[in-house]
Amino acid sequence: MNNTIMRTITVAATYQPLSATELIGSVTISAQPTNSGPVYFKGDDGSDVPWLPGEWHKLVSVNLAEIQLKGTPGDVVTVVGGTW
Repeated sequence: MNNTIMRTITVAATYQPLSATELIGSVTISAQPTNSGPVYFKGDDGSDVPWLPGEWHKLVSVNLAEIQLKGTPGDVVTVVGGTW
C-alpha cells in the first residue's frame, strides 16, 4: 500500500529525526528559503552537512527515522513524497 508523506518539521538546536518511527519512502526534503540560517543534517560519518536556505534534495527509499537534523530553532524543513 502506498501512502503520501507530507510533513513540516520545525528545526531545533539539537539533532532530531525526521520521523519518530521507521518510515521508508521516496521524498524531497527542502530547507525553506525563509530560514534564518543553514539546517545541519547528520552525515553518515557523524559530521554536520549544511543545507542552505532554499536547498532541496530528492532521496529514494530512505528511512526518515535515520535522517537527523538541527539548526536555528524555528527554521523549517518540509518533507514531501510517498512510500512508493
